[in-house]
Amino acid sequence: MVRMSAEERRESVIRAAIAEFAQNGYHGTSTDAIAKRVGVSQPYLFRLFPGKKAIFLAAAERCLEDMRRTFEEAAGDLKGEEALHAMAEAYNVLLAKEPERLQMQLQTYVAVAAAEADGDHEFGEMVRRGWMELWDTVHLPLGADIAETTTFMAFGMLVNTLTAMGFPPEHRVWSGLYDSAKTKRVAHH
Repeated sequence: MVRMSAEERRESVIRAAIAEFAQNGYHGTSTDAIAKRVGVSQPYLFRLFPGKKAIFLAAAERCLEDMRRTFEEAAGDLKGEEALHAMAEAYNVLLAKEPERLQMQLQTYVAVAAAEADGDHEFGEMVRRGWMELWDTVHLPLGADIAETTTFMAFGMLVNTLTAMGFPPEHRVWSGLYDSAKTKRVAHH
């Protein structure tokens, strides 16, 4: 059996953390559950990350970065409406293939709100920084138009909410969204 490097283990921890935090939230997830999912001891987990908060931040940061990269790759050299539809379609494919990404995103917003309410701004600073990178990534392909960028991001948050609530793709609540923003379902076999 080939031993994993610390960096490979760290990647495994981030993937496991996304799955665990997505399902159970920050407060409902134990570091023991993450360690078990990866197949490492808790002490080893804490050699890779200083604590649960650091693990959560790494998982949240990964989700934001993956989303940013999804938009960047989808837009490519496209501009305006072509870029908008390519990015919307790519985001929907990402959510359909990896629903835990949406759950993690929503858990991140909950964790930020709770931390901010407690006077802890570290969560919020990282998430706001990642959000602004996401904003900037979609802003240029959309013609650096603030209204277009705001509308795109607002539609994205509506897609998140409707998807999280389980509205089926044929429901009338989706009818006001452009086709590329409408939810996609992936058959699970």
